[in-house]
Amino acid sequence: MKRIANVFTGAAALTAALALQPTASRADNGQVAAGVIGGLAVGTLFGAAIAQPRYYAPAPVYVAPPTCYWTRGRPVWDEYRGVWVRPRMQVCD
Repeated sequence: MKRIANVFTGAAALTAALALQPTASRADNGQVAAGVIGGLAVGTLFGAAIAQPRYYAPAPVYVAPPTCYWTRGRPVWDEYRGVWVRPRMQVCD
C-alpha cells in the first residue's frame, strides 16, 4: 500500500512541477521521438513499481493417515483390584 501511495505522490509532484513551468510547444530536431521514448521508459518504471510480485504456493502434499489398531498390552498387576490386567493399547504404524 505504501508503494502505491509513493508512486502516486511522485506522479503528482512531477505533474505539478511540469505544470508550473509553461513553455512553448515545438517539436524540432527529433524531439517527438525523444518524448515518445521517454514516455515509454517512465511508463515502464511506474508499471514495474506498481506491479505486485506473483508468488504461487506449492502444491499441497497429501499424506495417508497412519493405520492404527487396538490390541491388548502386556499383563500389569493392578494393586487396587488385586488382579493381573491386560490394558488396551492403540498401536499406529
